[in-house]
Amino acid sequence: MSHLVIAPVIFPLIAATALLLTRRAVPLPARRLLNLGAVAVEVLLAALLVPSVAEGAILIHTLGNWPAPYGIVLVADRLSVWMLLITSLLAFFALLYAVRGTDAGSRHFHPLFQLQLFGLSGAFLTGDLFNLFVFFEVLLLASYGLLLHRGGPERTRAGLHFVALNLAGSTLFLFAVGTLYAMLGTLNMADLAVKAAAAPPENLGVMRAAGLLLFGVFALKAALVPLYLWLPAAYSATSAPVAALFAIMTKVGAYGILRVYTLIFGDQAGPLADLIEPWLLPLALTTMVVGSLGVLSAAELRRQVAYLVVVSVGLLLTAFGLGSGPSISAGLYYLAHTTFAAAALFLLADVIAMGRGDLQDRLDPGPVIANAKLIGGLFFVTAILVSGLPPLSGFLGKYLVLRAAAGTASMPWVLGIILTAGLLGVVALARTGSLLFYRAEAPPDAPPIVGPNWGRLMPVIGLLTLCLLLVVGAGVLTDYTRETAGQLLQPGNYIRAVLGDAPGD
Repeated sequence: MSHLVIAPVIFPLIAATALLLTRRAVPLPARRLLNLGAVAVEVLLAALLVPSVAEGAILIHTLGNWPAPYGIVLVADRLSVWMLLITSLLAFFALLYAVRGTDAGSRHFHPLFQLQLFGLSGAFLTGDLFNLFVFFEVLLLASYGLLLHRGGPERTRAGLHFVALNLAGSTLFLFAVGTLYAMLGTLNMADLAVKAAAAPPENLGVMRAAGLLLFGVFALKAALVPLYLWLPAAYSATSAPVAALFAIMTKVGAYGILRVYTLIFGDQAGPLADLIEPWLLPLALTTMVVGSLGVLSAAELRRQVAYLVVVSVGLLLTAFGLGSGPSISAGLYYLAHTTFAAAALFLLADVIAMGRGDLQDRLDPGPVIANAKLIGGLFFVTAILVSGLPPLSGFLGKYLVLRAAAGTASMPWVLGIILTAGLLGVVALARTGSLLFYRAEAPPDAPPIVGPNWGRLMPVIGLLTLCLLLVVGAGVLTDYTRETAGQLLQPGNYIRAVLGDAPGD
């Protein structure tokens, strides 16, 4: 049993508790440093797990030393550690931006930030379907508070829609979990995989219904068409660092789809094998189309970035929907890229909005903003990343997905929609850059330009640097994602690690 596995779960909970108890006694600057230090430790904990799983080991922590499937089990494999590392790095730069003033106005921002990380870490590490529901609820409860931070009518309206839809999703999640438990008598995911494959014929119809209901819940979390309508309003209305952190939220739904439908309903599941194969790829491609139309029609920069997140969800789930080792590997690489790039663009959109006065982020010609050349250059680089133009990580991610689709029956659709969505993204972002920077005019009484606000720009540059590292280290990282895909498509190793050598006993 590895005790390091529980550290990324328990540490954010301890940090959140400390920040909550000291919310009145400790001044805000000290609380900011405490939170930043805690997130830095979480990055370190995730990094320490990488070499432990890189060679294929699957680390198990059984709470209370109760063996699976009777006790609660945490499982660290290549996939969960990859998600932990991405999440902690993203959280560090989002918080680094927030401490420049966005966190002011509520004593609860910092505890909620850590509770969000607690929920995310638990969701990635849990080996139990019910505890996946529990951690989903924790991260959603924290996200409600973060989304509504500092209030306002638009933010409140978007928050109410977000809460209502996710409460409905949580209810359906419970229905699906309860049905599977009634049919199989277990919710440990490794044990579910064993028992689902041996399910009697009379239970198959109900189990298919439960599996598809679970898919609907994950699709809602991932913002897959037609369950994406909550995302543009919520992400564009909330504060920039929260929107940046939320760039990983849709990936939790994608993670759930990848984990459950390779482990429980994968090739080894007998009559229940490949349960969502007829649904996932068509819905993912449709999501790309709908998201691209939203990117073209958006009238505000932040809403445009939110629709770009929808497009990225479609591309990510297209890779997962192809179902092969190379496509899953490509999707995992693209997941890291799109999380960092979208977060950088949310933060940069806020910097741009603050420099445009009353226009904010509306896509109308306006005054020249301070340090337009520097900020315009960062926008240009970020736009290349997000739209997938060479030679940066967005291009590599799309290329890997397209290469994985080669030779499949769906290749014409995948190729056509990905390339068309990329072209529409380039057109939309080129228009946006032109309106914000090239068609801007300096008024005659413009104040002198001051130096750049490095406190707000450094998190953006940090996230862009992570995208650059994805290119520089592409060989090593794609080796890791390829091995991760291979591990997912051979769930027997996961089952044996959790249940022992005799999983059927």
